[in-house]
Amino acid sequence: MNALTLIGRLLLAFLFIPAGIAHFAKLEAMTGYAQYKKLPAAKLGVLVSGLFFLLGGIYIAIGLWVDLGALLIAITLILAAVIFHNFWKETDATAKQNEQMAFTKDIALAGAALVIFALIAGGVVSGDEFGLHVGNISFFKA
Repeated sequence: MNALTLIGRLLLAFLFIPAGIAHFAKLEAMTGYAQYKKLPAAKLGVLVSGLFFLLGGIYIAIGLWVDLGALLIAITLILAAVIFHNFWKETDATAKQNEQMAFTKDIALAGAALVIFALIAGGVVSGDEFGLHVGNISFFKA
C-alpha cells in the first residue's frame, strides 16, 4: 500500500505544484482574470492561492505536513469553485456547462484533499503507512 499512496501523493502534487508556479509566472494575466471575476484585492488573491497550491503540493509530495498541505489546497479549491466557477450566474449554455465542469472538478478535488487531511490529522494514517516521507507527516498533531 505504501507504493500506491506515494504514487497517489505524487500524482496529486503534480497538479498543484505547477499550478502554484503558474500563479507567479503569469501573475498579471491571472490578476486580470481575477479582476474580471470581481475578486477584491485580485493580485493578493492570486499570490495567496498560488502560494497555497505550491506549498500544499510540495508538502504532499515530500510527505512533510501532508495534512496542512491538503487543507491549504482544499480551502483554495473551494474558494476558487465558488468565486470563479459560479455557473449558476451564466446565461450562455456553453459557458454555463464549462463553468459547471470546472466547479465540479474543484469541489471533487477539494473533497479528496479533505479526506487526506482527515485521515492524517485524525491519526487514522501514520507517516509510515502513507509512503516515503520527510520529517513529521502531521502538522496538527502535538
